[in-house]
Amino acid sequence: MEEKNTNATKRRNPVTWVPSVYFAMGLPFVVLNMVTVLMFKGLDISDAQIALWTSVIMLPWTLKPLWSPFLEMYRTKKFFVVLTQLLSGCLFGLVALALNLPSFFALSIALLGIIALSGATHDVATDGVYMKELSPENQAKYIGWQGAFYNLAKIVATGGLVYLAGYMMQYFTGIGLEKEAMIYAWMIVMLLCGTIMILLGFYHMKMLPSGGKAATGEHSLKESMAELWLVFKEFFTKKYIVWYICFIILYRFAEGFVIKIVPLFLKAPIADQGLGLTEQEIGLYYGTFGAAAFVLGSLLGGYYISAKGLRKVLFTLCCCFNIPFLIYTFLACFQPDNGLIIASAIVFEYFGYGFGFVGLMLFMMQQVAPGKHQMAHYAFASGIMNLGVMLPGMMSGFVSDWLGYKYFFIVTLLAMIPSFLVAYFVPFTYDDKGNKLV
Repeated sequence: MEEKNTNATKRRNPVTWVPSVYFAMGLPFVVLNMVTVLMFKGLDISDAQIALWTSVIMLPWTLKPLWSPFLEMYRTKKFFVVLTQLLSGCLFGLVALALNLPSFFALSIALLGIIALSGATHDVATDGVYMKELSPENQAKYIGWQGAFYNLAKIVATGGLVYLAGYMMQYFTGIGLEKEAMIYAWMIVMLLCGTIMILLGFYHMKMLPSGGKAATGEHSLKESMAELWLVFKEFFTKKYIVWYICFIILYRFAEGFVIKIVPLFLKAPIADQGLGLTEQEIGLYYGTFGAAAFVLGSLLGGYYISAKGLRKVLFTLCCCFNIPFLIYTFLACFQPDNGLIIASAIVFEYFGYGFGFVGLMLFMMQQVAPGKHQMAHYAFASGIMNLGVMLPGMMSGFVSDWLGYKYFFIVTLLAMIPSFLVAYFVPFTYDDKGNKLV
């Protein structure tokens, strides 16, 4: 799994590995966070159970700081990237097999939880390669590429794979397999996810830079735990750390409520306050058009930050990220049946989401992470970020069942207000060149 010619890998153009490795980062996350929501909905699991358990399995992305320091101590970051890609691919294959078993929901959740553990480890190692191999200037330059291809996985997963599931359902129904159509369709989707991850693992064996050698060599368990404590201590004694934790949690707080419910809302019948879309329509509008708008927004957001500087535009980016969630309140209140209106609304929301999302990622990378344990501290920050999304996501299914989709989306607008306040007042530790401010 290691590349012997370290100098050659360091000289590689980031375009040859940044897009592919962040696509590999995004695919498991998107499948677990979004695609499985539609899969379990089609397999007759309740909204509350779907929102709860598809949020719980995301816990490793919050807890990854606990093992991120160990990735600094052993092997190279590339080793962990490739290993977790291959492991996730094999596990997706097992999920496909589990769907045809009587206790498929419990088995699938267990396997998806292991994929989440693998995916979270992959994230830590990948971000470590990115920060080690690229200068602060190049980090800002390629942050748009990073965000774009991370979320290109949304086009493949929530667009292509969901559309494929709908198509395969029609196909199996057409050949007389009505009862098995839903299961067989999603089995094919899970197998395809696994194949993609395994192919990416083999590609990165060759193309991915090492991300540097292990920082501290071989350690005993006692030394490793002492190092972990030191890393935690350094993180929580950083200047403005309370500000930064509040900012990271609240920036995506409104999204945490919305993200699990939107696919369920799009699929739910009109009589149940939904829009009554098919899997193919959801794959096209939400997964393809919407995700493409996200990619465009991410690219433009990255170049916008590079041109203006993050400090000047952070509040604007926060507004671009959160305000478009109003669109789902509009859709829930008026329940339009025109596909163009629905697709346009989703595209608008996703463009703003992508444009603003890169601001949070770069803030964590350049304001929170810098220091001796950069990779681990970035993992702490991203773990805290995912906690801010996971907790409201766990509650969202119960709240939407209680209020109905219309009033649920109205109430979630209140969750935007704290994000605007922290984005406006949050202090900076470093300037846009990476120099520490007085």
